[in-house]
Amino acid sequence: MESKEQLLMELLGFTARSLTHLTASMTSMSFELLRSEDEITKEAGRRMINRMATISAELDEHWRLIGELTGVHIAHEQIETVEEIQLEAPPSLPSN
Repeated sequence: MESKEQLLMELLGFTARSLTHLTASMTSMSFELLRSEDEITKEAGRRMINRMATISAELDEHWRLIGELTGVHIAHEQIETVEEIQLEAPPSLPSN
């Protein structure tokens, strides 16, 4: 059985990975908001991008500390990212 310390390190890694994915998703959505013609929506997108940049910098420090604990240093670029999936309309059925 793994030690509690090992399990805690794994949990920290999973938590950091989830937060990294969430931050990337919210940043992507914020860039979509910038495409709006509505100025209030654009400004909300700008503010959210600034907030996500701050959170991302804090996550970089999180990953650095996890690397110190585990002895495995992971560059930001090495973190698996969630791929965006575009939903397509279902194929139309032939009419009888």
